[in-house]
Amino acid sequence: MSAGLTRGVAPEPAAASPPAVAIRCAPMTPATKRDAETLLGEFLRGDDHYLASSPAYGDGGSAALVRALDLFLARPDLGFVWLAFADDAYGADGGKGALDAADTQDTQDTQVAEGTGGATAVGACVVCHAISTSRGTLVAKLDDVTIPRAWRNRGVGGAMLGTLAAYLRRRGITRVDCGCHRDNAGAWRFYERLGFRPLDEERIALLL
Repeated sequence: MSAGLTRGVAPEPAAASPPAVAIRCAPMTPATKRDAETLLGEFLRGDDHYLASSPAYGDGGSAALVRALDLFLARPDLGFVWLAFADDAYGADGGKGALDAADTQDTQDTQVAEGTGGATAVGACVVCHAISTSRGTLVAKLDDVTIPRAWRNRGVGGAMLGTLAAYLRRRGITRVDCGCHRDNAGAWRFYERLGFRPLDEERIALLL
């Protein structure tokens, strides 16, 4: 069962090891929608922890994913899909010139969003905005965090969420909330390294 995790994004994130490849991140655009569909589709079809909860979520399969991506493009005020790209020039040599996860600026975000330019999509997650009565600000709900198996343990996930935290902070978002299955020990360690803390409550859903 998924449990709640939360992270405040107002402070600077804890120092992390640089990624083993050069990572650039940006919100999904029409030009990168296919990348998002591929990565998220593989996650929704193949992640055992998600599949265990999918009936409660009312999973609608590939067609629902496509509708969701179209909604993100049509309603960026509600949220976005965050994509990570590895420069192909760095993929095979250990990542010379890797980017610091906290230093990606909007100009770099825009550059990636306008076209992948020889980069490979290596990570994705979904971000939705919400209003927090405890923070008195907008907060972010994080879901569907996925890194393809071939790109794991190379610093991609930490870089992807580190750049996301910086991106959200610049936009006045003060907390990131997400769910994590209690028996997914690796994911718990990953999120805790990034500063997330457990909420000691379960995520529940009601289909309408």
